Amino acid sequence: MNETEIKNLTDKQRKFFQTGKTLPVSFRIDALKRLHFCIRRHEEDITTAIKKDLGKSVTESFMCEVGLTLSEISFMLKHIRSYAGEKNVRTPITNFPARSFRKPSPYGVVLIMSPWNYPFLLTMEPLVDALAAGNTAIVKPSAYSPATSEVIALILRECFNEEYVAAVTGGRTENNCLLNEHFDYIFFTGSKQVGKYVMECASRRLTPITLELGGKSPCIVDKTANLKLAARRIVFGKYLNCGQTCVAPDYIYCDESIKDTLIAEIKKQIVKQFGAAPLENENYGKIINEKHFNRICGLIDETKLVHGGAVNPEALKIEPTVLDNVDFSDAVMQEEIFGPVLPVLTFSSLEDAIARINGMEHPLALYIFSSDKRAIRQVASRCGFGGGCINDTIIHLATSEMEFGGFGESGMGAYHGKYGFETFSHFKSIVDKKTWLDVPMRYQPYKKMYETMIRMFLR
Repeated sequence: MNETEIKNLTDKQRKFFQTGKTLPVSFRIDALKRLHFCIRRHEEDITTAIKKDLGKSVTESFMCEVGLTLSEISFMLKHIRSYAGEKNVRTPITNFPARSFRKPSPYGVVLIMSPWNYPFLLTMEPLVDALAAGNTAIVKPSAYSPATSEVIALILRECFNEEYVAAVTGGRTENNCLLNEHFDYIFFTGSKQVGKYVMECASRRLTPITLELGGKSPCIVDKTANLKLAARRIVFGKYLNCGQTCVAPDYIYCDESIKDTLIAEIKKQIVKQFGAAPLENENYGKIINEKHFNRICGLIDETKLVHGGAVNPEALKIEPTVLDNVDFSDAVMQEEIFGPVLPVLTFSSLEDAIARINGMEHPLALYIFSSDKRAIRQVASRCGFGGGCINDTIIHLATSEMEFGGFGESGMGAYHGKYGFETFSHFKSIVDKKTWLDVPMRYQPYKKMYETMIRMFLR
C-alpha cells in the first residue's frame, strides 16, 4: 500500500467506528467467533507458513502460536459481557443523591505492529483484545515473516471488511506511512530501537501506546535448586524457537559452587531434547534471516564454547550452544542474544547477583530456580522485571488470567485477558446525579452553616 491508500484506509475505519456499530457486545462476540472459526479452518495454512518463515514444527506452532490465540479468543468470549459492562463505584456523601460508575469505551482506530519471531500469535492476540474492547484495527505484521503475514492478511480479508479490520503488509515504507497517520492507540511489539521510534511518532499526536520490547532476561540458579529439573526447563525455554523469544532466558547467573554440575546437566538435556545432531532435527527451527544468523554467530566466542557451536549457513541453523566462563564485559552480554546461545555466569552471593541485575536495564522476564523461599522472596521483591517464573521458564505468558508486559527499558503497558481488554479501552468516570433533590450547600452565597457541613463531610 502507498501513502494515499493507507490514509484512505484509516479514514474509512474512522468513519466506520463513528457509526457506533462496534459498540454492541453482540457485534464484538460475532466478530470473535468468526475469527476463531477462520483460524481453525486455516490452521494447516498457518503452520505451513510458520514452518517456511521460522522452521517451526507443527506441534510447536500450535502450542506457541495458534493454540494460544484460540485460547485468548475463547477466554474473551467467556468474559466479554462482564468486562464491557459498567462498574458501579461508591459515591461520596457530598454527591448525594447520585450513582457513580466507570464505563469502558473503545479508543477508536488502533494500530497493531507485530514482530517476526512469533508472527501469528503476536499479531492476532492483541487484535483479539482490541476487537473485544470494541475498536477497529489495522495490523502490520513483520516483513521478515512474509509467508505468515500473507496468511494473516488472507484470514482477515475472509473474516472482516477492511473498514473494520485490515492488514497492511510490506516493510519500512509501509511502517512509516502508518506511523504518520492518526491512530487512537498504537500497540507495538518488537525491538527497543524501533520501539523508541514508534514512541517518538506517537508523541506527535499524544497517542497512547503499549510497547512490548525485550532485554537480557536473567535466569538465576542458586545452590539449593533441583539442577536436573532446572536444566530441563532452562533448555526448553532457551532453545524454543531457536532462542528467538523475547522472554527466553538470555543468560544463566548461577552460584559458583554448582556451575559445573549445572552445565553438565544442560548438556545432557540438549542432547535429550534435540538429539546428538540438532542441525538434522526437522523439529528444530532456523534463524529468521541471514542478517540475524551472522549477528548471532558473531556472539559465539570459540575460546568459551563448551557445547554446540556448529552452524549451517545455507539452512540458517545454529546448534544449541553453551558458553562458559563468560563475563559481563563480553560481547555476548552487551546485547539481547535472541538466538540459541546460552552464556553462563556465576555469583558468589545472591546479594551481589541482585545488585548486578538491578544495575542493568530492566529485563522483560526473570527466572529463579531455588528451593530457598527466602531467596525467592528476595529476588521477586527486589529485582525489577516485567514478569517471570519460579522454578520454570517462559510459561508465565501462556495464560489469559495474568497480564503480560514490560517494565522500564523492556516496555510499557500489558495485555492478555482482562488486562488486554483494559489496554484497548478508555474508562470514562461518570456521575449520574439525580434530579429529585438538589442540596444547596455548594452554591453561593455561602453560609456559615453550609461551611460547617462541608468541613464535616470533607475530612
